[in-house]
Amino acid sequence: MNILYIVLAVLVVILLWIISTYNGLIKRRNRTKEAWADIDVQLKRRYDLIPNLVEIVKGYATHERELFERVTEARTRAMGAKTVKEHSEAENMLSSTLKTLFAVSENYPQLRASENFLELQRELADTENKIQAARRFYNTNVMELNTQIESFPANTVAGIFGFKQMELFEIAEKTEREPVAVKF
Repeated sequence: MNILYIVLAVLVVILLWIISTYNGLIKRRNRTKEAWADIDVQLKRRYDLIPNLVEIVKGYATHERELFERVTEARTRAMGAKTVKEHSEAENMLSSTLKTLFAVSENYPQLRASENFLELQRELADTENKIQAARRFYNTNVMELNTQIESFPANTVAGIFGFKQMELFEIAEKTEREPVAVKF
């Protein structure tokens, strides 16, 4: 009879551990989804600022049509990205075209003095900082989730219940080292 109680106690402990591990995985996965939603909000804000920026620059730099088309194309591609990897690639392209746009704006002193341009530049720089913070928060949550999914013995529970690793949101190293913000 004592052996039966010991076996039942061990089974209860194992069941409680499985429930606890499963709930921990769910919590981390939901935190990661929430972190991605934060990135999405900031990216949307960025996408909303870009057409205004392009319109202001167009007023001063009318012969830069090819650049405006590239910025618009990069924005459209970024807005249409579905996976984390697609977002990473599209954001790299968009950041690159924005840097080119800001570099071109350096050739137009009247544009750099424009109140609207300066305000959009400030808002875009603020948004870039928020995207970077949201990306760090997301990547931290992904790393914690992936670590738990890979770690023994939690990996057995993760495998049984179909938890999959999530992708980090990575920006190309070159882009990372060169901020979008420009000199005034």
